[in-house]
Amino acid sequence: MIKVCLTIAVLIYCVSGVGQLTIRVTSVPANTSPEAAIYIAGTMNNWNPGSPAYKLEKDISGIYFIIFTPPSGNVKFKFTRGAWDSVEGTAQGSFIPDRVVSYAGTAKTVDLTIAGWEGAGNNNASSASPQVSILTDTFYIPQLNRKRKIWLYLPKDYTTSSISYPVLYMHDGQNLFDKKTSFSGEWKVDESLDSMFVKGDYGCIVVGIDNGGGNRLNEYSPWINPQYGGGQGDEYIDFIVQTLKPYIDLSYRTLSDRDNTAIFGSSMGGLISMYAGIQYPEVFGRVGAFSSSYWFSGESFRQVSDTGVRGTSYFYMLAGEQEGGQQTGDMDKMYQTLLLAGASADQLFKTAHADGKHSEWYWAREFPKAYKWLFEKKTSRLSEEVKPAFNIFYDGIRLIILGDHNLIDRPIMLFNNVGKLITKTLVGQDMSLDISGLSISPGIYIVRMGDQNVKLFLPK
Repeated sequence: MIKVCLTIAVLIYCVSGVGQLTIRVTSVPANTSPEAAIYIAGTMNNWNPGSPAYKLEKDISGIYFIIFTPPSGNVKFKFTRGAWDSVEGTAQGSFIPDRVVSYAGTAKTVDLTIAGWEGAGNNNASSASPQVSILTDTFYIPQLNRKRKIWLYLPKDYTTSSISYPVLYMHDGQNLFDKKTSFSGEWKVDESLDSMFVKGDYGCIVVGIDNGGGNRLNEYSPWINPQYGGGQGDEYIDFIVQTLKPYIDLSYRTLSDRDNTAIFGSSMGGLISMYAGIQYPEVFGRVGAFSSSYWFSGESFRQVSDTGVRGTSYFYMLAGEQEGGQQTGDMDKMYQTLLLAGASADQLFKTAHADGKHSEWYWAREFPKAYKWLFEKKTSRLSEEVKPAFNIFYDGIRLIILGDHNLIDRPIMLFNNVGKLITKTLVGQDMSLDISGLSISPGIYIVRMGDQNVKLFLPK
């Protein structure tokens, strides 16, 4: 009696169910470690580059394979080694377009080869503008106990002026400025802003936050999708509000109020941007949401209905008619939800394009229009810093008011950086306010007297 021994992986391969799609990788680049994990990311898993459910198995002959059942139609995908910075490319390490396999719902096997890994062995130059820099590769996210690369774009006249600028916080930082780090093209945010500045635009600071690779879907939704994950969006946005924004406001000349602070993203980045704008209207007064993945959770609509929309918030929404799914329909639904939740028509802008696709080239083309609409004629930006009638000194116990003594017996209010009132009292004869009995965490605070605000950092 002859016994045939098969590994579990080979057994699964041999008895794959009728109707499934089998993708085999018969050859990988010579510089691929034998222990390397290879994943498939595409339309079937919302382009998650490191999903455990889409990790390829390896049979005894060294062939990688995966068997799954995607929706019928064209399946677009790429192979990765777990993150977009290790995505497949040409043999020279250059960018390649998405792979496409037609699937009709019947059993199908496709043999493919991986020619190279993007960036490996090539000398691709960075396409980033001189205005772009890496703030750090390891900015700590205490809310999630992770570290992340943070990109920074400063306007062309930042080093030669004394003015302060609006700030735009953007997700998927890898894809914003540099084709070398993007996985399917860049937004060209830096080139667009450089060009608009030369034509007279005021300019803004852009803070780009790299996505978390395999944690991208988790971080970009506060709600859990049973199939794809999610649930860490609160912590991610809390990181921007409580950790990153205070650091940026303290370190750079920013206009830190809500009118001059925007949050912007596409796909899942659009979903989390909309969430942030509704959840923190006192922080983010401007929201850009391109091709938003509202399908990920119906809670995205319910949050708007339950929370309402402030009259100071503005939303720019975009979707392409060639994106597939319900992108344009979901955008229309969100538009109506915002109106019913209290937004006026002039607070909202939505647009769809017949040639629009779920792609960086589309978002890059439309970014300048969204940027202009979000900031133009709606902000309290000033061409030069306005010096308030008073200044604040903190001696470890008291806030000491330095300035016009006519401020005596005027109300003084202390707010945290998300607009929550901490305390309110009258300024006494000694022009000070004792805050030693308050629960104060390190961070940025705003002191308001009349219509004047002063920003300060309290260490404890």
